[in-house]
Amino acid sequence: QVQLVESGGGLAQPGGSLRLSCAASGFTFSSYAMSWARQAPGKGLEWVSGIPSDGRDTYYARSVKGRFTISRDNAKNTVYLQMNSLKPEDTALYYCAKVRLIDAIGSPTDEYDYWGQGTQVTVSS
Repeated sequence: QVQLVESGGGLAQPGGSLRLSCAASGFTFSSYAMSWARQAPGKGLEWVSGIPSDGRDTYYARSVKGRFTISRDNAKNTVYLQMNSLKPEDTALYYCAKVRLIDAIGSPTDEYDYWGQGTQVTVSS
């Protein structure tokens, strides 16, 4: 069965960095785009970043562009989110997600069929 397991969350100071990881299993990881999304307290789910199956392109929400970097290692079945210059408004539960269709690119309008359990990121001094 498909499993997505996030890790790497925690407490960071404003201006600090964290690196999230998402270990995938149960499907051919190298064939599917992946994305990260987040949900802040009292707010809806926000797509953050996506990466196609070959990793040649990356896509970002305007709120994180220039600060976050998505990457993937298909040999390790893992997708990463490097988060720099963190702000208090980045505080949220971060999820990784698998696209449903094999030709999707990881955009916010793609359909996603599996989600991890989430990892908490808190940015506070």
